[in-house]
Amino acid sequence: MAATPAHEVFKHPARTPLIGPSILSADFGRMEEDCRQAIEAGGDYLHLDVMDGRFVPNLTMGPDMCRWMRKYFPTAALDVHLMVEEPEKFAEAFAAAGATNITFHVEVHSGSAAVRLAEKIRSAGALAGLAINPPTAVAPMLEIAGAFDMLLVMSVNPGFSGQAFIPSVLEKAKAVKGLLRPDQRLEVDGGVSPKTARACKDAGMDAFVAATAIFGVAPAGRAKAIREMREA
Repeated sequence: MAATPAHEVFKHPARTPLIGPSILSADFGRMEEDCRQAIEAGGDYLHLDVMDGRFVPNLTMGPDMCRWMRKYFPTAALDVHLMVEEPEKFAEAFAAAGATNITFHVEVHSGSAAVRLAEKIRSAGALAGLAINPPTAVAPMLEIAGAFDMLLVMSVNPGFSGQAFIPSVLEKAKAVKGLLRPDQRLEVDGGVSPKTARACKDAGMDAFVAATAIFGVAPAGRAKAIREMREA
């Protein structure tokens, strides 16, 4: 798989944290405007939360949202987080729609099944990520961490934006970080804000997904929020 500029956003060795505005908290009636403003304010990539109403009790967006994001932001890195029961049914569609990275959950696929799905995602042209929820033991992720480009430690129980950060996940992040190569990213999602960013950084996380911390403030304040998270 040939690297693209969007892929390089994630593959470049970490120095300061990447900030990924989560469009789940954007104004869906002004999606293009909100996302453009977030990128211009300093966001490094756009994070798309895909929920099926089964793995989590909510429904959100499908491949068409990714396709339109790719149309309006042709060079942006699009980070697709599949919070779904059957990610293998959706991965290729999101890759075809322009996803840069596609992450699925270790609670759904672990071991050799997860590695096979990661290979399928890469064959379709995207990077592959593996996510873990706060209550889940970290061992299944550690066993196959080397097979992924991105490891995502959820810092809330997934399904809705605006939840409070769960500090106990930081120990899990430290365990994952100790196994990663320089070209792998350790992402955190849930309750990330200028107040919690320093703890995430100290635990080794280097890609911060932020929803209400960015889209929950007025556009004029978003650059400040992004800067404070990056510089925490």
